[in-house]
Amino acid sequence: MRTRRFFVLCFVAIALAPVDARSQTTLETAISHLQYRELGPALMGGRIADLAVVESKPQVFYIATGTGGVWKTENHGTSWTPLFDDQPTSSIGDVTLDPSNPNLVWVGTGEPQNRQSSGWGNGVYKSTDAGNTWRHMGLEGTKHIGRILIHPRNPDIVYVAAVGDLWGPNEERGVFRTKDGGETWEKVLYIDHHTGAIDLAMDPGDPNTIFAGMYQRQRTGWGFNGGGPGSGLYRTFDGGDSWTELTEGLPEGDKGRIGVDVFRQDGNVVYALIEADARTPRRPGAGGGGGGGGGGPRQSGLYRSLDRGDTWERMSNTNPRPMYYSQVRIDPSNADRIYVLGTQLMVSDDGGRTFRRDGATQIHVDHHALWINPNDPDHLILGSDGGVSASWDGTAHWRMFDNLALGQFYAIGYDMRDPYYVCGGLQDNDAWCGPSNTRSFHGIRHQDWYETVYGDGFFTIVDPTDSSIVYSESQGGNMNRYDLNTGEKTRMRPITGPREDGDTAKTYRFNWNSALQLSPHDPATVYLGANYLMRSRDRGMSWEEVGGVDLSRQIDRTELEIMGVLGSEPQMSANDGISGYGNITAFAESPVVPGLLYVGTDDGNVQVSRDDGATWTNVADRISGLPERTYVSRLEPSAHAEGRVYATFDGHRNGDYAAYVYVSEDYGQSWTAITDGLPHGWSVNVITEHHRAPSLLFVGNEVGVFVSVDRGGRWVQLKNNFPTVPVDDILIHPRDNDLLVGTHGRSFWILADVTALEHLSDEVLAEAGRIFPPARESIMWAERGDWPFQGATYSAPNPPRGARIRYYLRDEWEAPVVAEEGGG
Repeated sequence: MRTRRFFVLCFVAIALAPVDARSQTTLETAISHLQYRELGPALMGGRIADLAVVESKPQVFYIATGTGGVWKTENHGTSWTPLFDDQPTSSIGDVTLDPSNPNLVWVGTGEPQNRQSSGWGNGVYKSTDAGNTWRHMGLEGTKHIGRILIHPRNPDIVYVAAVGDLWGPNEERGVFRTKDGGETWEKVLYIDHHTGAIDLAMDPGDPNTIFAGMYQRQRTGWGFNGGGPGSGLYRTFDGGDSWTELTEGLPEGDKGRIGVDVFRQDGNVVYALIEADARTPRRPGAGGGGGGGGGGPRQSGLYRSLDRGDTWERMSNTNPRPMYYSQVRIDPSNADRIYVLGTQLMVSDDGGRTFRRDGATQIHVDHHALWINPNDPDHLILGSDGGVSASWDGTAHWRMFDNLALGQFYAIGYDMRDPYYVCGGLQDNDAWCGPSNTRSFHGIRHQDWYETVYGDGFFTIVDPTDSSIVYSESQGGNMNRYDLNTGEKTRMRPITGPREDGDTAKTYRFNWNSALQLSPHDPATVYLGANYLMRSRDRGMSWEEVGGVDLSRQIDRTELEIMGVLGSEPQMSANDGISGYGNITAFAESPVVPGLLYVGTDDGNVQVSRDDGATWTNVADRISGLPERTYVSRLEPSAHAEGRVYATFDGHRNGDYAAYVYVSEDYGQSWTAITDGLPHGWSVNVITEHHRAPSLLFVGNEVGVFVSVDRGGRWVQLKNNFPTVPVDDILIHPRDNDLLVGTHGRSFWILADVTALEHLSDEVLAEAGRIFPPARESIMWAERGDWPFQGATYSAPNPPRGARIRYYLRDEWEAPVVAEEGGG
């Protein structure tokens, strides 16, 4: 006898339940059942800002990620739980546990790594139940937090090192103290509106003795100045009531970032990393983004005090890339064993006089957080740009926890295979492609992804007529064409300097994230943004300047000031991460009209050409309400109306966190703002128009995905099971109609088949019900392969098998019907 079941399959339904109209709109309710599918990848991890470990139970620890929220493991990394998915921000600077009660957890939001891609936060949070629930405890304007300390005998006393706004001056920075568990705060150490606190270290034997690294810095769209007279190392003996700057034996004059640590067994022993060497910025276009040479003796390095900071001795010049690292750790059982975090993990066994650079050569570089087990100093946990790793033999060997999908995508792509593959470029983790679906019931795993370019990955675009050809880009306009059939990678970047034969070619300026696109009318035509728009008609083998015009404002950044210092003058970490200014950040060709080109630049130009680039018109001054020199984050010509184009702008590089989204109906001659419903304080990175439904738009900002079904008249968040995370790119697969989301902190996500959203309107929402056209069926041909260890190895789920039917009901809905039929 056999029993068969017939299901009315509804894997994801759009339904409407009665709600309070004051708290939720009909559209928000209608889309509240849509579920995303996390795709990974996880094999490369993502940037870690901090670690906090339960000392009595070190298999339990927390990680703070640069843009992916807070995570917790209770089994030493075998499995992980995200704890911050529903909080307002995912950029984390610090996570700290109460030494006497590990269920008390404090989190400071806004990473302190000072990158051009750093996210920002909104203050501090506290959990009293080991991260299950959170309460916002204020300091909302601090933006970036470097360290939190909890008094070991009185958990109501908490200290916060607030670095302050990375992109502009603000008052809410310095050292803050609460004596009532965060109900009220007092600023106990403040220098000025450019100087914040980057690090704190407490004497374990005397919690009233605290060291504070004060840090003056500011980043802009054109450069970075990482120091000044405000920076310095301070000490308090009375729990923060009074502070003294420490100078004896430390560098004189301006300083930059400072990191500090106190030996656990003897508070007299203190180590500090001090940045003190100003550099003259490189000339525009010289590349690299760091400072050039500077005069005078070198003072930066590692310093040690044996008298609680009264006097200091310079131990070595070790201090790798201070603005990005500046972390020093003392072995809790050996004051001569010192770790300095940088591109490599550097280890000293003689009190910092000499270092070896092989502390973690087996794993990803760029280290930001280190915990050393006080009960077993051979046990270490390390956080880097490549995730979390652990060693149990004193750095001789490491295990990377490659089961955390923390990828930081800048841009994404797809191909037309069936099932299709997705691609994208990741911060410090190359560019990759992987399947949206596999034949394995294990789902999508590490081995299903393949790398297409090395470095910091950005645009990764597949030829829509030949899925074996992939164009990939790394930082500064470096790009290649990858032939999957042969494995050949052909470099394609236009010539940018003197040729070997002595001819002088133009020096082009490329953005960190240079715009790369294929023509929608001819996939052999490749566009790449420098300060000129570059075009190749032969798949990147040769290049031309489109129109022969520099499309930027051509501003000499050496004439611009940061914190009152001209760009031509010596600075700490001068322009780190920004190799040039005045270059193309957004480009698109109209899918309707060949040769209708749009260009946006980092210095705020919006250029339009209607004659294939022969002539250009700058329309930036016609965009009402947009501040001058605002970074253009995306341009989206409409697939439905010839003169229609959408634009998003990201002002946070100018200290402006407003949402800027515009539409033009006349080739950019006039513009209308369309931001109703978008949250203030979180800049917009991307806008995408649906290829079939002209009224359906999607926006990605610093906290998630938003949707409009009326061409931007009103936006609502499309969240549901999607975490709070920056969204840097959104695409729609033209065949499968899936929404593809590239996050900067939580890897790749897919919202399957948005057909239902195409049909939503006020009229449809007023109907009693509607069944939407079905999606393609999903069939999985199962192959066993190797057996994964659940949790310890990462796998993303395949789509559910069968037909997905989406429907809408205005009123209360009942469960799907299940019918049973018996037979013999």
